[in-house]
Amino acid sequence: MSSEGNETKYFLLKIMKIIVGLGNPGKQYEKTRHNIGFMAVDGLREKLKFPSFRHETKFKAEVSRGDLQEEKIVLVRPQTFMNLSGEAIQLLKQFYKVKDSDIWVLYDDIDISLGTLRIRESGSAGTHNGMKSLTQTLGSGDFPRFRLGIESRGGHAPIQQNTAGFVLESFRNEERPQVEELIKKAVSAIHMALKKGVQEAQNVFSH
Repeated sequence: MSSEGNETKYFLLKIMKIIVGLGNPGKQYEKTRHNIGFMAVDGLREKLKFPSFRHETKFKAEVSRGDLQEEKIVLVRPQTFMNLSGEAIQLLKQFYKVKDSDIWVLYDDIDISLGTLRIRESGSAGTHNGMKSLTQTLGSGDFPRFRLGIESRGGHAPIQQNTAGFVLESFRNEERPQVEELIKKAVSAIHMALKKGVQEAQNVFSH
């Protein structure tokens, strides 16, 4: 059996979580509000000491794999652009044959104040285009989501802004300490959820 075949068999025989950070590919989007999902999954990769992300064409995504205790973890950054995020996740789901509840998603939420984390085990897509793509492609919203608040209009950012333009702006310098703390919080919440379950992480971190 090829090395790829061995890897596939190994992952299929193990308990698994696919953890997805939503965002847009390309340097011009790296530090924007819409990409805080990418930032959070990057932070998780560093905490877990997983290898660097590698682009895998068959998944239309950048992927990093590793394990935590007895569980296999696949970290994912879709490269389809936000509106088509579901395409990459569906490919991963079909390949690894996981349940929807084993797909965890981190993403920006414009309806939550900057620095706030909300955790839910299921729910609707709301107004988020990446989540709309995901729920439509998977056919349900029955998967855990970690919503990272990016809203600070009237605080650090001007009140009058077009929503579509707002999410594609970079965070302002005065917002960065809150952004860094939020990413740390999200990483800690995912780490706890992997060890003790999503409900426990929700009780501790989702306020």
